[in-house]
Amino acid sequence: MENWKKTFAVIWSGQMVSILSSAVVGYAVIFWMSLETGSAEVLALAAIAGILPQSLLGPVVGVYVDRWDRRRTMILADSFIALCTLLLALLFRLGIAQMWHIYILLACRSVGSAFHTPAMQASVPLLAPASQLTRIAGVNQVISSLSDIAGPALGALLLTVAPIGDILLLDVAGAAAACISLLFVRIPRPARDPERKPALLREFREGFAAMHATPGMGWFFALSVAVWFFIMPVGVLFPLMTLQHFGGGAFEMSLIEIVWGGGALVGGALMGARTYDVSRIVLVNLMYLVVGLSFLLSGLLPASGFVWFAVFTTAAGVSSSVFNASFISVVQTRIEPGALGRVLSLYRSFGLLPSALGLLGTGFLAGQVGLTTTFLLSGAIICLLGIVAFCIPSVMRLDGGRPETRHIP
Repeated sequence: MENWKKTFAVIWSGQMVSILSSAVVGYAVIFWMSLETGSAEVLALAAIAGILPQSLLGPVVGVYVDRWDRRRTMILADSFIALCTLLLALLFRLGIAQMWHIYILLACRSVGSAFHTPAMQASVPLLAPASQLTRIAGVNQVISSLSDIAGPALGALLLTVAPIGDILLLDVAGAAAACISLLFVRIPRPARDPERKPALLREFREGFAAMHATPGMGWFFALSVAVWFFIMPVGVLFPLMTLQHFGGGAFEMSLIEIVWGGGALVGGALMGARTYDVSRIVLVNLMYLVVGLSFLLSGLLPASGFVWFAVFTTAAGVSSSVFNASFISVVQTRIEPGALGRVLSLYRSFGLLPSALGLLGTGFLAGQVGLTTTFLLSGAIICLLGIVAFCIPSVMRLDGGRPETRHIP
């Protein structure tokens, strides 16, 4: 691991181009759909299309991520996403693209991400010292946050000067950059018993067992899944909250996404700058409270309170980076590298499937309950879950001395 900094510099260079291009295209698609339809149901269906394949494939994908060469897995996943995006761009160029084509693209991108994301996260402990995992997660958040800042602005700008079909081509170029950068690095494969033959069901059970091998990890995952269940329906309503409650337009929509990204950049920079003598579990639980309060207070704002909405969104952005860096580094520290791909895939699956179910009620919440009431109720429940997390001793001990765990092959 002596040259881990050089390895990550190469990987990050390609990932930054890829993540930025994906952010620009992603926000452009969201803004285009919001302006074309103004429908909460359309945005909710788009979100479901983007997460449902990952949630359904997670239990199987993790087995193959741990079994296959992780670098090759990431390259093939990026190439698949690029191909699907190129096909949709062609449909727009021919003038025959329809809304359901976008749903299919989002679903295909989700399939690629189902392989790419756990393969990337599971590779980190194989490339860097354990003491640096939180910092690396922080740097990853900085890259993501920079994209969240530039993505909305560039996405909104490009919509005024180019058709959506041409904008999609940026994602193809970004995927190519990510694939090329991966060609210049080597990612070690975790040790496996050569006498153990591959068996899908057995390896799945081993991944599930690894999630519960450390006392408190089951609750740690369950609380995060519960929080995401209430975050996701609110997350897709941000554009409509800006448009309909605060009376904004494309500029205000992009501004909210930018301030979220700015907050996330600050949070990622703080986590990536150095290691801190503070419990990562405490940070995770505090971030639940910050997100919950930001939603709750946003739901109480009058139509003239857009500036405060931006402030609360910034705070939620900061908390998102601190949470992600702390959560992922705890998992990477506690789970054996040979089972990490399966655990991360299972977590994404268990987290995204309830979120997709929550999104099914987005249209009802927006139309019947109301946008502001949805923000208020979701925020209050997330705050309650954050308080519960502080009351579970086994969870609070997760970032102490490393306990004995069962060996997972």
